[in-house]
Parts: sequence; structure tokens; C-alpha cells
Amino acid sequence: MSSIILQTKNVTKHFGDKQALKGVSLDINQGEILGLLGPNGAGKTTISSIMAALHPPTSGDVFFKGESIYNNIAEYRKTLGYCPQKPNLNSAMTLKENLVFSGRFYGMSEAAIQKQLDHLSKLLHLHEYLDQYQNVLSGGYMQRFMIARSLMHSPELLLLDEPTVGMDPHIRRQLWDVIRDLKKTGVTIILTTHYLDEAEVLSDRVCILNQGQIQLIDTPENLKEKFKQKNLEDVFVTLMDEEENKKNKK
Repeated sequence: MSSIILQTKNVTKHFGDKQALKGVSLDINQGEILGLLGPNGAGKTTISSIMAALHPPTSGDVFFKGESIYNNIAEYRKTLGYCPQKPNLNSAMTLKENLVFSGRFYGMSEAAIQKQLDHLSKLLHLHEYLDQYQNVLSGGYMQRFMIARSLMHSPELLLLDEPTVGMDPHIRRQLWDVIRDLKKTGVTIILTTHYLDEAEVLSDRVCILNQGQIQLIDTPENLKEKFKQKNLEDVFVTLMDEEENKKNKK
């Protein structure tokens, strides 16, 4: 039985008069890949930013291994790697310098930084670009370096926000392999994506959000069986159609 590594309990979030999250309670198991899905405005980015300790909830709490992250948020952030959708590497530094800076930021020793740099270079095939600047990178390799930076301090949790958006299909597939390899090392991954095929292939479970609430959580296989569909995209479309019909009947 999997142990729970991260929990959100009754999390709400207000932005002025708008309520983006309406009591989201979610358990994430250690070592799993959880796909966060939903239409635009569903609350995916909001709940991800709260779990990444970028924004506080309006109410509710977030627990890491049973303890509120707000008891010691600095320590929680050390357990977490966050890879944003938009690249934000420092263009004035080489790619290697970006990674080394990240390691120093987390207080790693120079020996530990070099060891992790060697490990990630092999894992993500980064060697040929380390001494260059980000302007030489393709979209796929830019994302590899973004992931590498988020992993420099060996986090237990990794949040990936739309990691393959706008990429060519073959580059997306290469990054899928990278994400699978990360899971094999024991990292727990929260994957926010608009690509239903990506979620189906990579996720142990998917959580579908709609209008700030969790609509359902289950494995892709169980959802396909329950909704009698061949793929997760058709499940999602069916679910959204059902919700639209309910709204129209009110």
C-alpha cells in the first residue's frame, strides 16, 4: 500500500470576488505520477502553485508527510522541485552555471553539486550544451535544462507545469521517457497538462478539476472502463459534455 506524501485539505482560493478553488482535498501517493487535468480556468494552475508554496490558500491546509507545510515552509521548499511552463533560465550565465547556481541556492556543497551535475547530465543527455548559453537550445532541450535545474537539490516531489506545451510530437515523446526515468528514481511527480494522451501514458492516476472542484480521481484504465471509452481524451470529452448538459438543465 502506497504512503501519502502530500495532501491538500479543503483548500480554497479567492482572487477578489472570484473563487478559483472550492474546497479541494487531494491525496498524492509517494512515488506516483499524478496528472492534473481540466479545462481552462478549472483551477489546475492555482492548486499547483499552492502545492509549490508559491501562493498561500485562502483557507484550508497543505500537508507534507502529515505535517502542515506552513509550520516550516523553508524546509518544505527544499523537498520540492518546480518546473514552470515558461522557461526562466538566466540568459547571462551558461547552462552549467545555471545548474550550479541552483545547487548553491539550496546550500549544497561543491562536491555534491558536481556529483548531481554529472548525474543529471547523463540522465537528461545534457553534456554537449553545458558550456553554452540558452539561446542555442531547441524547445526540447530547454525543457530538459529546466527539469534538470528543478532536480539539482534531489527533491522528493517534482511539479511539472505543462512540460511539453508547444513541442513537436517526437520531442514530446522524448520528454515522456525522461519523466518515466525520473519516476524510476523514486521521485513523486505532479504533472499539469492539457494533453490527454500525455496524461494517459504517464499518469498512475489522473485528477480532473472543473470550476475549482475535483470532479473525479482514478487511474486512466478505470476511467476508460467506467465511461466505456477507448482513450482518456474521449473520457474527458464525455465528462465535459455531461457537465454542460447539467448546467443547461438548471
